[in-house]
Amino acid sequence: MADPTSIHERLRRSLIRAVSRVHGGVYRASGGRLLGRVAGMPVLLLTTTGRVSGKPRTATLTYFRDGGDLLVIGSFGGSDLPPAWWLNLERNPRARVLIGSTTSQVTARAATAGERDRLWPLVTATNPGYARYQERTDRPIPIVVLTPEEE
Repeated sequence: MADPTSIHERLRRSLIRAVSRVHGGVYRASGGRLLGRVAGMPVLLLTTTGRVSGKPRTATLTYFRDGGDLLVIGSFGGSDLPPAWWLNLERNPRARVLIGSTTSQVTARAATAGERDRLWPLVTATNPGYARYQERTDRPIPIVVLTPEEE
């Protein structure tokens, strides 16, 4: 388990945030044509409402599809701290998703235990990095279900 207060861990989390911001900027500017996939997985931009600031906060995330829902993984690179976007969604589950040039409103929730049992093997088979992230931390890494809202 990584010490969330260590300099190494703080630098790693800062690097994840910085890369995400640059990635998101390129993705948005190109309509998802550039950097639309990472490690063979599709990418979306998730915009949440900051739980403290109330301002829009955008994270660049890989995703999976499960029927009509989108799934994102709250791994934060295996950090012992959850990603800010997940804490924001716990406070306010309504968010916006950008895939390519299409924006959708979604409502987020953590996968149930049964859903997680079904989905985690699929997630780790697609990207074994998620299993390594889970090994780095004692916190259960959430699978977050994003359900599109009816328009």
